[in-house]
Amino acid sequence: MIALSLAEIASVVGGQTYDIPDPSVQITGPVVRDSREVEPGSLFVAFVGERVDGHDFAAQVVQGGATAVLASRPVGVPAIVVDDVQAALGALARHVVERLGATLVALTGSAGKTSTKDLIAQVLRRKAPTVFTPGSLNNEIGLPLTALSATDETKFLVLEMGARGIGHIRYLAGLTPPKIGLVLNVGTAHIGEFGGREQIAQAKGELVEALPEEGAAILNADDPLVRAMASRTKARVILFGESGEADVRAENVRLTESGQPAFRLHTPSGASDVTMRLYGEHHVSNALAAAAVAHELGMSADEIAVALSEAGSLSRWRMEVTERPDGVTVVNDAYNANPESMRAALRALAAMGGASRARGGRTWAVLGKMAELGDEALAEHDAVGRLAVRLNVSKLVAVGGREASWLQLGAYNEGSWGEESVHVSDAQAAVDLLRNELRPGDVVLVKASRSVGLEWVAQALLEGAEGEVAAR
Repeated sequence: MIALSLAEIASVVGGQTYDIPDPSVQITGPVVRDSREVEPGSLFVAFVGERVDGHDFAAQVVQGGATAVLASRPVGVPAIVVDDVQAALGALARHVVERLGATLVALTGSAGKTSTKDLIAQVLRRKAPTVFTPGSLNNEIGLPLTALSATDETKFLVLEMGARGIGHIRYLAGLTPPKIGLVLNVGTAHIGEFGGREQIAQAKGELVEALPEEGAAILNADDPLVRAMASRTKARVILFGESGEADVRAENVRLTESGQPAFRLHTPSGASDVTMRLYGEHHVSNALAAAAVAHELGMSADEIAVALSEAGSLSRWRMEVTERPDGVTVVNDAYNANPESMRAALRALAAMGGASRARGGRTWAVLGKMAELGDEALAEHDAVGRLAVRLNVSKLVAVGGREASWLQLGAYNEGSWGEESVHVSDAQAAVDLLRNELRPGDVVLVKASRSVGLEWVAQALLEGAEGEVAAR
């Protein structure tokens, strides 16, 4: 964080100082909420969680080098005490962002946020120092913590914004007001909480409503609900997509033999060829979104194309592709799942299977529950099972309870009547099955909502360890 004194922080957050002999002392380290991340000069933010109370770690973190604690009660060590720790954290983030002078880029969407954010960061940091959301820390706590990690040298701040209801993105944009706002898509992720795609569009569009007149709204020309958001912003509108009307678009889209997308990138300032290191055609849209942001910030088509072609996956368990020594390829996409990302992953698996079949290999889809779909859950799981059959996936392993049975039912009703699909009870059963059945050349996709924990299946397959899946 940029250096601030404890007195200034207390003033910004409306707090009182306790056990602080010298309020002019500055915070010179990071702002953290995890006691394990404390460094000399840190400000530790004490949240009260369901199982852990951060206040209980106050003495420990100060002993470990923290300068002070942001808390909701006195803790016997140097502290700034406030009524609401979360609100105070947000106020501090807003103060720091206003002082930075960096260009703030915010993005949201139902699917692909984290992958696109990682692409944007990898492109922009070739131009200037860039700070971006780590992983998927895109909520009312993760977002301000990311903003507070910026320094005086930061030129671009790239923030992912998530939402589980109307008003969430409006709140986040109020903490960190963006100049550039990007909306990727409107899908069915969390539809059970929102109540419908129209409500999701209403929530996602709060981002473009927050943009200033001199800002830029970057919208997906291929998604009608996103494109319609142009009427909700006073900022300049830039369209990306494969549509001929898009300002930043892709032509001649294709997949390499290994399933990596290639295309001709067109921007208002020129065109250049891109061949990505990532897997799956869905990354074309993500790349175009990143290209539109980079073009808006002054990068040429050639610069953008090189950066996109060299960009990798920065966040774990998102289409992580690893080939074992025996020739089995494991695709760990188990961080999360919704209908859109599940379909994209299956299509990527099918594309990767082209090369594997030439070597006698098969494609395996190890799938689990997609959470928070509400009344759409049965239909969406059934549809995914059917799609696996239509894409000629060799083997479907549905893992878990009711939702997994719906996945298998969809495959069965689509024509998978033999041994092409199987329903197993849990991750350990899936690992046992796969260890017995996999052979060189096979490609295994592992994907489900985060709560299912299927990343342990991928980990066990890569470790090749005997025995049970590691305890969560």
